[in-house]
Amino acid sequence: MEDKYVLQMENISKKYGETAVLKNVSLNVKPGEIYALIGENGAGKSTLMNILFGMSVIHSTGGYDGKVTIDGQEVNFTSPNDAMKAGIGMVHQEFMLIPGFTVTENIKVGRELTKPGLASKVFGKSLERLDWEKMEGEAQEALDAIGMDIDRHVKVAGLPVGYMQFVEIAREIDKKNIKLLVFDEPTAVLTESEAQRLLSVMKLIAAKGIAIIFITHRLDEIMEVADTMTILRDGEWVETKAIKDTDVVEIAQLMVGRKIEKLVDDDEKPEGLESAPVAVEIRDFRVDMPGEKVKGVDLDIRQGEIFGIGGLAGQGKIGIPNGIMGLFPATGTVTIFGSQINFGKLGDALHKEVAFVSEDRRGVGLLLDESIEDNIVFNTMTVKKEFLKNYAFMKLKDGRRVRSHAQEMINLFDIRCTGSLQKVGSLSGGNQQKVCLAGALTLNPKLLIVSEPTRGIDIGAKKLIMEHLVKLRKEQGLTIIMVSSELVELRSICDRIAIISDGRLSKILSPDAPDADFGLAMSAVRTEGGA
Repeated sequence: MEDKYVLQMENISKKYGETAVLKNVSLNVKPGEIYALIGENGAGKSTLMNILFGMSVIHSTGGYDGKVTIDGQEVNFTSPNDAMKAGIGMVHQEFMLIPGFTVTENIKVGRELTKPGLASKVFGKSLERLDWEKMEGEAQEALDAIGMDIDRHVKVAGLPVGYMQFVEIAREIDKKNIKLLVFDEPTAVLTESEAQRLLSVMKLIAAKGIAIIFITHRLDEIMEVADTMTILRDGEWVETKAIKDTDVVEIAQLMVGRKIEKLVDDDEKPEGLESAPVAVEIRDFRVDMPGEKVKGVDLDIRQGEIFGIGGLAGQGKIGIPNGIMGLFPATGTVTIFGSQINFGKLGDALHKEVAFVSEDRRGVGLLLDESIEDNIVFNTMTVKKEFLKNYAFMKLKDGRRVRSHAQEMINLFDIRCTGSLQKVGSLSGGNQQKVCLAGALTLNPKLLIVSEPTRGIDIGAKKLIMEHLVKLRKEQGLTIIMVSSELVELRSICDRIAIISDGRLSKILSPDAPDADFGLAMSAVRTEGGA
């Protein structure tokens, strides 16, 4: 007898332009099943869910290939409302609640119940009154269904974060035809006890015959509650397995495992790095960067080292360089070559010979309306007062020297442009990134921090940038911190790689450590010898 599935997604493929983000991905979810969908950032999980929910970003970019069926009936949703009518709901990582509304109002918003009154009998249904007694009763039923004792009259704004999550779940459960719930990183903002309670609630929901797609990077949670898992990697299906037939080590390896193709040919490491003096000492470092909070990190980075910092999106790795540079509030201590950074003084890191290539090259790294040459020399002119020439009682830009230096950098990095006076905003992403790096190196720093240096650029530009980082270390002994979401790149050139999870140091690994070790560290699974 053929299994009954509440959801089947068969051979789903999706392209954005020429880029394939999903390639023949299939999954089959049974009623009452907790189905884990696993993969690194960029693996294709969000795109797959966008297709399921009929999001406009899918239909406005050419749609998708493949077939989606609900209870055996083929569907092609064109809006999230279509998915909701078909019995599909989502519990978001970022709450979709109205703070000024009560618990009842948030559960029933959009599905309010009314009762007739004198005015409605005369002037029509639009003047019916809200049936508060019935709405509160149904809200209580939804809360009882997930075992939550929350006062349905209180405003959401006064609730703990964990309770807000449960109100979201109750709102979805209140939809009487609900068949499938998608939980998108539901424990990311919860405490350990709240997360444990949520996992128990998921089991309660599944026991009522409602299927759950559970998207998370926390492998321990998957092992605890899931029945089945599917792993995606680089937009492709990797494996589907029953949880009882696998373990966290295998899942971690499948999640990140891929052939490591070296982006640089020269993989010689300098000798004596282990005994080299400490160049960067980070202690109890905390950064209040929205979405990338750092919650107390200790690191020692040695002189002449290319030190990698990796991890999943939103786990804090981006917060580290932004905190060091004073772009977001930070506490703790960061000492660069014996000199402690003053976080209260904007630009102090630059004055201590730290250069930074930001992940936000258009928002932070570049002056888009200015020329290539001005972007390359701006920080050096400001911080070191170089590229200036004395004119009577003032110093002005030495145009000839600036242009000569900019042309050297254009040639060195193969910046494709019409000349050094071209505005940076008109360059391609890869060439903008090269200008950022040229500007950082013009500072002649002791420490170079590059954050997501290859994001959004083609493979040729990636290779050139990575090769130059290796060359800088080899020829100048430059200490480099490279923050990246691309494990392949980190493992290609770094001497050691720190994995950040939930704002904390999970583990420091050798680039040739097993794939499973990286997957476990990224998933915050504690193993023997972990940090």
